[in-house]
Amino acid sequence: MVIMEFRNKVVIVTGASSGIGLATAKLLAQKGAKLALISRSKEKLYQLARELPNSLAVPADMTKVSEAKNMVEQTKEHYGRIDILINCAGQGYDAPVEKTDIDIFHHIFDLDVIGPIVAMEQVIPVMRKQGGGTIINVSSGTALMYLPNNGAYSSLKRALANISLTAREELKNDSIVVSVVYPYITLTNFEKNTIKDPSLIENMEQEGTTPFPADTPEYVAQKILEGIESEEAEIFAHDWMKKMAGRDA
Repeated sequence: MVIMEFRNKVVIVTGASSGIGLATAKLLAQKGAKLALISRSKEKLYQLARELPNSLAVPADMTKVSEAKNMVEQTKEHYGRIDILINCAGQGYDAPVEKTDIDIFHHIFDLDVIGPIVAMEQVIPVMRKQGGGTIINVSSGTALMYLPNNGAYSSLKRALANISLTAREELKNDSIVVSVVYPYITLTNFEKNTIKDPSLIENMEQEGTTPFPADTPEYVAQKILEGIESEEAEIFAHDWMKKMAGRDA
């Protein structure tokens, strides 16, 4: 594994105001990176930028193409370059396939797939001109599974993974490394913010326990940085998840 020097690297982190994005931003700040913090939560974002050195707050709704493009442009204008893009922003949606609300599905699609693609489209020319760069897209362990009531969300996270790995092949001669991270259940507000079909809400208290304890966002953030250093195509939160993807554990 190459030990990357994160000091003074310009890093865009979407979804930076909470969860995995927040933990990743804090870890990168500790390592001396220059950060562009992206989130819809303006107050949280500006407060975070005051707390973390060398940070630029760029409020943006990643479901809006114009704002996704603008946040990259603002970062480039401010720092003069972009070394790493980490797409953490996302939201869950739980519903049986039969009851999938198409309007909600469109919204989640815009956030979980289109937003990262737009960000990639904007940073790739910048990175190519610089001679290289790194793109990390945060997928989900659910993309490796077939879980009831999770079809919409898991399908989008699988789409993000496939697009990312295709881009990896397309950009390898440009020294732009694209990787996918598959987190396991993580101790964030993700589940609280997940949109749920009404038929599922009444049964929430009856849900069973998970086979493994949930991870902290700090653990996943460390995995993301390890993935940047290793330049592996796929980074799994745990080795046992590789079997689900058909990889050797």
